[in-house]
Amino acid sequence: MTDDLRNGSTIPSLHVIDFSSRLHSETPSKRINDGDDLSFFLRSSAYADIMTWILQLNRSMIPVKRADDSHTVETWPLRSSAITFSPEVAKLRNLIHSLEALMDEAPPESGPRRFGNAAFRTWHRAVQEATPSLLRDALPEKLWGRAQGDAELNSLNNELAAYLLGSFGSPERLDYGTGHELSFLAFLACVWKLGGFAQSERGMEERGIVTAIIQPYLELVRKLILTYTLEPAGSHGVWGLDDHSFIPYVLGSAQYCAPIDKDSIKVPNEGSLSRSPAANRTAKSDSVDMYKDTNMYFSAIAFIFDVKTGPFWEHSPTLFDISGIKDGWAKINKGMIKMYNAEVLSKFPVIQHFPFGSLFRWEQDPSAPMSVASAHIGSQPRPSNSSSTNKTTSAQPSMRAPWSGTAGLMSATPVTAAPRAATGPSFAANGARAPWPRGPPGSNRPA
Repeated sequence: MTDDLRNGSTIPSLHVIDFSSRLHSETPSKRINDGDDLSFFLRSSAYADIMTWILQLNRSMIPVKRADDSHTVETWPLRSSAITFSPEVAKLRNLIHSLEALMDEAPPESGPRRFGNAAFRTWHRAVQEATPSLLRDALPEKLWGRAQGDAELNSLNNELAAYLLGSFGSPERLDYGTGHELSFLAFLACVWKLGGFAQSERGMEERGIVTAIIQPYLELVRKLILTYTLEPAGSHGVWGLDDHSFIPYVLGSAQYCAPIDKDSIKVPNEGSLSRSPAANRTAKSDSVDMYKDTNMYFSAIAFIFDVKTGPFWEHSPTLFDISGIKDGWAKINKGMIKMYNAEVLSKFPVIQHFPFGSLFRWEQDPSAPMSVASAHIGSQPRPSNSSSTNKTTSAQPSMRAPWSGTAGLMSATPVTAAPRAATGPSFAANGARAPWPRGPPGSNRPA
């Protein structure tokens, strides 16, 4: 990571591999097997790339003041004509639709069952068989032109397919969770690294990726969950943010942040877009129905209302407590990024399945800061022998609640300052405590 990225003098963007560079693709493999591996990951180039990619997508969805008229703000609702899609984005959107169409070939099996529907394995097998050709059609020729010879072409296809196939849940466990969601983000990041997206005005292509690829992907996943009754993977139970997803809460809260200047390298810490719905409306089903088609946060909560019954504060207490935050969507967005770092990237049960290859490399980031040992890392599985290599005994920073009132921790920060988002307040270190008051609605109950 460059010094400029660390001191906040540039806007973060995932690097595109030079087209003159020779590729050495490799099928991604599992590397995280114990707590020491998790510590190493948090100081790796792969971790830095993931956080940079998330911040890049997040910033693209924040409302922007018009350069010629600061009183006019451009916003990015879902299904908006204001967002233009490049041919590269349109082809990947069609790929998602092709995968959805394969569900017709795998209708759910009838009869009693305790866990997910075994027909999901049929669908997943069909996707696996179709993926090589679908990828060749969906990704631009300039990307495939990087490979020299059929062997390299197949190797590159296999590396990309590993992340795509890991995006739709486990056919063995019949479950889906945030680790699978992360695999899809990694797939898109791989395509970006390989120059598979248009390099247009900053933020324009990213907005197309979010609204025309990520959102349809989430809609497909929700259909898979309902059709094949997939179990939550790695769920924290009632005190988790969501049984299945996390990224729509990050990007959806960004849609309602206070506007920024077009070339700003900072994101707001507080405040909201004018005329955006108050956070407390996320706990009300009628408001959710009103905004679910234009905002990713509300769209995710709408799915919760589809699959859960009872009072919102009872089945989704963490989201309910977030709905009581009065400092605006910008503060929620900032906390969501830190919570994603703590609850997805820093949790062994989730991140242990993430594979590493030539595009997300299992190597230490030389610019990674030294870390402070945390109780969470110390409680992770220990190596059974000393044969593991490239590990570090350092751990990630101690975590605190992302919306705590600690002075100074939520000060204005360059958007570039957080490729290592654990350097600020985060979720409870052991994952056992919610960062907001628990229990039935109290003083923070939405009006």
